[in-house]
Amino acid sequence: MLKVVTLAEIERIFEVLERLDISREAVVIPLRPAAPGAVRRLAGGKFEIVVDSEIPFDQWLAVLEKQLQSLQ
Repeated sequence: MLKVVTLAEIERIFEVLERLDISREAVVIPLRPAAPGAVRRLAGGKFEIVVDSEIPFDQWLAVLEKQLQSLQ
């Protein structure tokens, strides 16, 4: 169970963003994960990415990529 989103996780999220051609500046990543995690578009157009605290991080990354694709 993930308790804190560290720089290591953020760098892995950035890899996904780069593949999807989404700017790092276009996302907000809270440092506290939650169950369930969430991806949503904020009013200003940025994406909020809340890491799931219950799903293994590598498994969650695949879900993140699909969710971001659906929101683009």
